[in-house]
Amino acid sequence: MTNYILEMRSITKRFPGVLALDNVTMHVERGEIHAICGENGAGKSTLMKVLSGVWPAGSYEGEIVYEGEVLSFKNIRESEEKGIVIIHQELALSPYMSIAENIFLGNEVKGRTGLIDWNETDKEAALLMARVGLKEKPNTRIMDIGVGKQQLVEIAKALSKRVKLLILDEPTAALNDEDSEHLLALLRHLKQQGITCIMISHKLNEIASIADTTTIIRDGRTIESLDMSDGNVDQERIIKGMVGRDMTHRFPAHASHIGEEILRVENWTAHHPNDHTRVVVDKVNITARKGEIVGLAGIMGAGRTEFARSLFGHSWGTNISGKVYINGKEANVGTISNAIRSGLAYATEDRKRFGLNLLEDVKRNISLASLQDFVKHGLVDDNEEYRIASEYRTSMNIKSPSVLSITGQLSGGNQQKVVLSKWINVKPEVLILDEPTRGIDVGAKYEIYQIIQRLADEGKAIIVISSELPELLGICDRIYAIAEGRITGEATREEATPELLMTYMTQEKGKH
Repeated sequence: MTNYILEMRSITKRFPGVLALDNVTMHVERGEIHAICGENGAGKSTLMKVLSGVWPAGSYEGEIVYEGEVLSFKNIRESEEKGIVIIHQELALSPYMSIAENIFLGNEVKGRTGLIDWNETDKEAALLMARVGLKEKPNTRIMDIGVGKQQLVEIAKALSKRVKLLILDEPTAALNDEDSEHLLALLRHLKQQGITCIMISHKLNEIASIADTTTIIRDGRTIESLDMSDGNVDQERIIKGMVGRDMTHRFPAHASHIGEEILRVENWTAHHPNDHTRVVVDKVNITARKGEIVGLAGIMGAGRTEFARSLFGHSWGTNISGKVYINGKEANVGTISNAIRSGLAYATEDRKRFGLNLLEDVKRNISLASLQDFVKHGLVDDNEEYRIASEYRTSMNIKSPSVLSITGQLSGGNQQKVVLSKWINVKPEVLILDEPTRGIDVGAKYEIYQIIQRLADEGKAIIVISSELPELLGICDRIYAIAEGRITGEATREEATPELLMTYMTQEKGKH
């Protein structure tokens, strides 16, 4: 007698010109944490949208059997009524409303008069917040709490709907290590309460630590389901299933041809834009040479992104001082256009918010930072724009039907390739990449690493900011560590170890 809470049988989903899901079958046992792995574009999110009614019955083939009953959901509300709740990677919270209002949005607590009972709303919200470990007041606005706590609000919202099956799509993608560990501990606690969880994640170490079963999907098909209690299942085993090949070497072969110095930054200092007394970048000195990949390591809040953005057109920070030399000449980087003209480019860590126009097509996103180069007689040369974008689509292996595809419909890894194409097209001397592989799968990461290595081989200086030490150790020629806005150490590829970098990253001011 099986104890399945969910069976998805032979699910097939087609979009125009694309077979997104091809006869996918999976089983989820009651009370387990079930992980779903696969490369970007493999069909993971599409499968969960079928399950939750985002893609309604009739738009796919196959059967959903939930608690022993064949169900056909017409919309998300119908699946929620059965206790199936999905939390998407892009959180669906209203920033200007309170935590309590967001928890009960669309499911308001009403009094006998039919009006919202705010006292009861706050009381019930406080109980749900306590269950997920949120200590804020119920009237705290969403915009005033971090992303980690916003995830907890989403889970509290799911609990308010008496969730039985909780689906989380990349729940820790935007979280730091501490928030991620808190979220995973909460999922273990929910499991003890009998709530079943399905978690889509690229973070294989998290899957190894929390999942009971892992289903691997590749190219829209179920490859296998692995019992994680089996001692033979490790990260390499999962990766092989995801990409269809062994990836013993997760980083490309590294043959550096380092030339003369391209970039020198001296005594770079920046103050917080909202608190001018607070120094967030403190007398930073760094260099980068032709063909060199330079890493910037630091814990969250260390000042890595603030340094990069203040350097690139002063787009973050105020009261900025210091000097920048590019190819030996002092450069004016005080505006983004001047920074680009000087030979700098910066690919942001937040591609969806700052890096791309998700409503625009691939072609326009690639040309956006260098649009002036496509202007002839006061008009954008559409044919030239199309030609250049098509070249990047081929050379960067951007998986999209054409360059006229809407960028927001691409997978995370392919969106990241569009961002890189945009900045490569301005032909920079120095390219700063802020978390270039965040939220993308192992196979796509390898492609990004190959692109970075290719750019270095072409003689560009690359600065990589990353929260993943193995990534920095795997691709960089030299790594700087930053803590509390100051450079606290530097190590060559041969010298660098996780222990050494962590020692530098956790140094307090005055101790280096």
